[in-house]
Amino acid sequence: MKHLLLAVLLLPSAFASGTLPGPREYRLRMFHTHTGEHIDVVYRRDASYDPEALAQLDHFLRDHRDGTVKHYDPRLFDLLNSLVAKVRPQAEINIICGYRTPHSNGWLRRRSSAVARNSLHMAAEAIDIRVPGVKLAHLRDVALAFRRGGVGYYAAENFVHVDVGRVRRW
Repeated sequence: MKHLLLAVLLLPSAFASGTLPGPREYRLRMFHTHTGEHIDVVYRRDASYDPEALAQLDHFLRDHRDGTVKHYDPRLFDLLNSLVAKVRPQAEINIICGYRTPHSNGWLRRRSSAVARNSLHMAAEAIDIRVPGVKLAHLRDVALAFRRGGVGYYAAENFVHVDVGRVRRW
């Protein structure tokens, strides 16, 4: 009871001094290697996602081949935020591939056996990335440790695939 009373007495002074923490902000800084675009956006505050910021991210991650936009699963943004916080806080993530239409996925699949027929890129639940200044193998290892989806390691192509599907690795 004594501690509760002390907290109640100190609360007004905390408000007056501005020392109460604000909501936790979730920010992403990204560079799209195909479009040359940059984005720096706070997409979530505490547990609340910002619909306008999510729409900006969806547009940023559109299929760069034809401009088609699909709504991304926000869990992927949370995964990216966690990855960057762990490997290089405040870093700008390089985006190699975001959303892909079925047509784009088929086109890529005809050129590479590494492209899945039912890729989660088509569901806006996957992204291919690298983080400048972070070794690719380290990025992969951190993503695997999170166990929040699939992780593909493409050393020759210089990117890591992360998704929010079932936990698996290749």
